[in-house]
Amino acid sequence: MNIAFIGLGTMGAPMARRLLDAGFAVTVYNRTPSRMTPLAEAGAKTAASPQEAARGADVAITIVSDTPDVEEVVLGEDGLIHGLAAGATVVDMSTVAPEAAVRMADRLAERQVGFLDAPCSGGSEGAQNGTLSIMVGGDASTLDAVRPVLDVLGSKVTRIGGVGAGQICKAVNQVVIAGTYAAVAEGLAFAMAAGVDADAVRDAIGSGAAGSWCITNRGSYMTSGAYPLGFKTRLHRKDLLIALEAARSRGVPLPLTAAVEQQETELIRRGFGDEDVSNLARLAREAAGLDA
Repeated sequence: MNIAFIGLGTMGAPMARRLLDAGFAVTVYNRTPSRMTPLAEAGAKTAASPQEAARGADVAITIVSDTPDVEEVVLGEDGLIHGLAAGATVVDMSTVAPEAAVRMADRLAERQVGFLDAPCSGGSEGAQNGTLSIMVGGDASTLDAVRPVLDVLGSKVTRIGGVGAGQICKAVNQVVIAGTYAAVAEGLAFAMAAGVDADAVRDAIGSGAAGSWCITNRGSYMTSGAYPLGFKTRLHRKDLLIALEAARSRGVPLPLTAAVEQQETELIRRGFGDEDVSNLARLAREAAGLDA
């Protein structure tokens, strides 16, 4: 199976590498050409545009930063739509507005090209280890056809419903993550301010009802005050804005999510937008008097 892979950021690069290692023929494209070099050295072909990458591809995977970027990659002048043959499938693993997924699916259907919105969760570790949770919107038969590809990337692939449903699921995921990160940050800051061993607290509560991916994988960042990149704060805020708009248009209030979005806006304003989203602990630590 020939795969076009578009977007080689923190998540995309290790995902493309896993597909190569699994024996797929992979052609990559990235707006910053230097990011293609390690994949080329590992055996991938490179392309000068999404359209070029799409020629001869059975499946085209996109994972780029925002809704306009995805639509340009898929539908733009040099987009995938102009290179894919009838019967191919686009799998968008970015986090975008649900309505954009529907628009892209409709346009691609005119060319007899299938479409799945398949955003994922699991951070950079999940991308490297193939343990992502992949949330799929689209036809069940289309998913069945590309499942061998997705099974290389994720340990759990779940069809949520029709096109756009995957993006709604990812919005819910980011809403829950937002509250979890903020709560863990506050709790650990409280422990440190109280003078107890915050890492021991993290270990203890991580095995009980308060356990979460966040406390297991990012709690140590929060206690140390260092936030090496796993998922950028500015990208998580982008996701929260998508979730807030999708909920607003459906009459659903998300007050906790709105509060966390404002915290992330403040972190970005202060120059911390490219740190891991666990840097919500910066604000909690400052409020507890732990950091200046």
